[in-house]
Amino acid sequence: MIVYPAIDLRDGACVRLMHGRFDEVTRYDDAPVARLAAFVAAGAAWVHVVDLDGAQAGRAVQHALIGRLARSAEVRIQSGGGVRSREDVAALLDAGVARVVVGSQAVTAPGAVADWLAEFGAERIALALDVNVKDGVPVPALKGWTEAAAVTLWQALDRFPEGTARHLLVTDVGRDGALTGPNLELLAEIVQRRPDLDVQASGGVAETSDLTAAREAGCAGAIVGRAIYERRFTVEQALEAVR
Repeated sequence: MIVYPAIDLRDGACVRLMHGRFDEVTRYDDAPVARLAAFVAAGAAWVHVVDLDGAQAGRAVQHALIGRLARSAEVRIQSGGGVRSREDVAALLDAGVARVVVGSQAVTAPGAVADWLAEFGAERIALALDVNVKDGVPVPALKGWTEAAAVTLWQALDRFPEGTARHLLVTDVGRDGALTGPNLELLAEIVQRRPDLDVQASGGVAETSDLTAAREAGCAGAIVGRAIYERRFTVEQALEAVR
């Protein structure tokens, strides 16, 4: 299983949000380039980078910085935030990003996203669905997690039949940044329903045991943010846990 240490960018700095709320921001002192270098030195092969300014604005904001990060170290970067068009995907790939994360557009404009997958390749794009679980039913959350989609997670995924997509990042909104552990039940159900997808767990990882549990649930990757920044465990310990 791949461990993706996370760098969330806001105003050019590393931050973390609680439950995705921009009014609950923890800002860290690390400069993004220094933080990326530290992750690489610790053995990370992939790093997950999010343009929070872009996600909030609904347009790309920090592509230049993300490109600088991609050029600064020998590491593969998976990045998203504010990706709304083919041009956004192309710009990130041209900047050196290995895989572009496409979020709300996968729910609201699945036809366009299917076209991007066909053009750029399923290895170069990850679908990212943020979900709220209501009465046992996972429903995608849109517009900064303030609105619920008109479809369930399963209906959203049905729009990307087997063979069209490869990577799926799923965030349980209620667990993001809360250090309460990932939603293993939901992750296992996704893996069972869609074995064609490499599922990445996002939200809630607090201990290395959460990583091994996600792997046992069938996940191909896990995003780790606050737990590393708050020194609950190191990147080296995370990588060792999933070997």
